[in-house]
Amino acid sequence: MTSIRRGYQVYREVCAACHSLDRIAWRNLVGVSHTADEVKAMAEEVEYTDGPNSEGEMFQRPGKLADYMPAPYPNEEAARAGNAGAYPPDLSLIVKARHGGADYIFSLLTGYMDPPAGVEIREGMNYNPYFPGGAISMARVLFDGLVEYDDGTPATTSQMAKDVVTFLNWAAEPEHDERKKYGIKAVIIFSTLTLISLYVKRFKWSPIKNRKILYNPPVDKTHH
Repeated sequence: MTSIRRGYQVYREVCAACHSLDRIAWRNLVGVSHTADEVKAMAEEVEYTDGPNSEGEMFQRPGKLADYMPAPYPNEEAARAGNAGAYPPDLSLIVKARHGGADYIFSLLTGYMDPPAGVEIREGMNYNPYFPGGAISMARVLFDGLVEYDDGTPATTSQMAKDVVTFLNWAAEPEHDERKKYGIKAVIIFSTLTLISLYVKRFKWSPIKNRKILYNPPVDKTHH
């Protein structure tokens, strides 16, 4: 889907600097938003620690389709240190984890504004009426023209928010597409088997079922 592809671009160029996507492997993108060659090329841009090798040492290698997307920080402490004490949540299940789901995430991303008169926001916080309490540590991240879409779609704030929410909604349940494909295949298979069984019943067994068996008892010749 083009919207998922654009949404991944927003995640990669904007969100991935702070937020992880732990449940998504590169292979999950294949056939959904990118071709296998495109995903393989993106994975190979990332260095992964692997091993141990035959000498018992860990080593670095290019990413593979089976690898999961890399996190921006090695641990929670590093993440907090890089974000003034706040811990950027993993986005794999963010749509399902927040009340309001996709609508809430979209509103949050597009809802930043100056605080109304009488509302005090302490230093380092940002006003967003869609966030509980109105004060959020994450600054506004989406601005018109921030990314350049490959398909030429104008990258307005609302368009980028819509696309990244579409991507995150898919990321929350990437196996849904697989289940849907298997479900369609199952329906086709069972429908075919049903038609075959009906054909067999009607044209093969029907003559046997309707066949009349005539019984002619032997004539007792002793009475003649």
